[in-house]
Amino acid sequence: MVRSLTTLIGLFLFWLLLSGMFVPFLLAAGLGSAIAVVMFTRRLDIIAAEATPTYLNWFKFVAYCPWLIKEIMVAAWDVTKRILHPKMPISPTMVEFSPSQTTDTGLVIHANSITLTPGTISVEVERGRFLVHALSREGGASLAGSEMDSRCTSLERH
Repeated sequence: MVRSLTTLIGLFLFWLLLSGMFVPFLLAAGLGSAIAVVMFTRRLDIIAAEATPTYLNWFKFVAYCPWLIKEIMVAAWDVTKRILHPKMPISPTMVEFSPSQTTDTGLVIHANSITLTPGTISVEVERGRFLVHALSREGGASLAGSEMDSRCTSLERH
């Protein structure tokens, strides 16, 4: 029941975020849609423990988002400098490392954070193994045991 309730609240808040409309009819339609989705997922028994927001430390996640935005801007600046440099100092590389996350949610957040950061793309993601393409050797070498890895691990709630 808690999973269904948190999923309902999450879906409705997401709907509000996307719509931005606070007309009573539209609020009722959004709530009705969220309730319908929760009812279908309960009937199909597809709300898994990993899929619910209760397995994420939301307070730390809210603090993680501004840090990630800062990292995205720093990486975007680095990529811009490399591309505009006359010699274009890029050294594409594939890096394999072991992430410290133990839950699927933590792994997904980490992999998506890597992909959101310019100059890196998560190519393969498995428990205990990430394969990442990096624009430079320096960027690839900084992934294993990085601050991003530890911050994503701290988001997991065990």
